[in-house]
Amino acid sequence: MSTLLALLLGVQLLLPQLFDQALSASREGRFAEALPLWNQVLEVAPNDAAAWSNRGNVLLALGDPRSAIADQTKAIALDSESPDPHLNRGTAEEALGDWPAAEADYRWILERAPSDTGEPRASALYNLGNVHGSLGDWQEARRCFEAASLARPGFAMARSSAALAAFQLGDKAGAERELRNLIRRYPLFADARAALTALLWQKGASGEAESNWAAASGLDPRYRQQEWLRSTRRWPPVPVEALAQFLALGS
Repeated sequence: MSTLLALLLGVQLLLPQLFDQALSASREGRFAEALPLWNQVLEVAPNDAAAWSNRGNVLLALGDPRSAIADQTKAIALDSESPDPHLNRGTAEEALGDWPAAEADYRWILERAPSDTGEPRASALYNLGNVHGSLGDWQEARRCFEAASLARPGFAMARSSAALAAFQLGDKAGAERELRNLIRRYPLFADARAALTALLWQKGASGEAESNWAAASGLDPRYRQQEWLRSTRRWPPVPVEALAQFLALGS
């Protein structure tokens, strides 16, 4: 056996271990460490669609959405039936504000999802709701969030987003009912408590708003940051402004 052939065989045998190392680093948020590992995987297995998609996710986490889109597109070319690269590419397209492209990727998944429940349908619906919200269509966003919560029972963030969209649309009673139901089911869910704080403050129930805020801010201090709420969590403008007014008075 030639030295080169032996080396190639040795690398192939190590591939599963290298893949697992890269995947663990990605899942644990060690993205700077994960990227060179995925590079090594792809050097050995350039036709591995999952490796391209995983590297794309890492590139997006490192702030390079264009390269992430290129990797996801390569993954799609290698595995045309998998929904995951479409979902991941849509997320990267959202990072660039390319709403039509993101919507097309999510709708590709929804057109092929085998049923009204489960993954990845729920994630595609949820992300599509965020796209509609970014475009200011909160009625359609609410519909998508509600459909996502039905597709995946226990999808608390989808239910909270639906309630926030209802708040934006003026359905405060519906929003309050859903947020209270969420808090009863998930007492440590910061998003629902922060949203209920904003709603209660706007309706004049300042005491209960304060108690919910004490819980929300202790669970996740990011809810104090308006820019994070708008750009990352993607709250609608009415709840963001209501919470900002509550915080301004408190300070």
